Order: sequence, then C-alpha cells, then structure tokens
Amino acid sequence: DVNYGWLIRYMHANGASMFFICLFLHVGRGMYYGSYTFMETWNIGVILLFMVMATAFMGYVLPWGQMSFWGATVITNLLSAIPYIGTTLVEWIWGGFSVDKATLTRFFAFHFILPFIITALVIVHLLFL
Repeated sequence: DVNYGWLIRYMHANGASMFFICLFLHVGRGMYYGSYTFMETWNIGVILLFMVMATAFMGYVLPWGQMSFWGATVITNLLSAIPYIGTTLVEWIWGGFSVDKATLTRFFAFHFILPFIITALVIVHLLFL
C-alpha cells in the first residue's frame, strides 16, 4: 500500500490504452500510405505489435481478479490448439497444470522484461526507416 498508488495504477492502465490508440493509428497510417512495401520495417513493426499486445495481456492478468484469472485461462488455452507443442507450451506458460501462483510470477517477470526487448526492437524498427 503506497500513498496515491491507486493513481499510479490507473495512470499506468489508461496510459497503456492511450498507447494502443496511438499504435493502431500508426498501423492505420502505415497501411494508408503503403508502408508495408518496406518489408523489414513492416515485419519488425508486426512483431512489435504482438509483443506489445503480449505485454498488455500480462499486465491485465497481474491484478489477479476473477476477470484476470479467467482471461489468463482462456487466452493461454488458445495456444493448446497449436499441433504437437500446444499443450506443452501451455503448461510451460502456466508453470504447472493450471493457472496458479506460478503463472502470476511468470507473467510479472515477462511484463517487466518485455518492455526492454520492445525498446530494442523499436530502435531496430527506426534504424530500418
């Protein structure tokens, strides 16, 4: 419990939503102007989009409420549709056989580490311009 921690948390959540609005506008502008013809830049941008979405999803799970728990359960179970490695991948992400404390710990670690990887990819994305 931190003084004005609720404010920091809401600013973080709403800032992430605003970031996604800017990101979708950026993608839309890129499609309008035909930026997809620059394959290297576009492909790195698509990878960045998925990594940002993964980071946001992991942040969504961190409050560990009912919506977070079931969101984690449903979205991670979608990976079980991947042939051959799906169930193994889901169990690795969960850290066991169900969404539990190990899942929360992994999601917290990934939510912390992925922005650094995203920053490096943004630099590469900008270098390809």
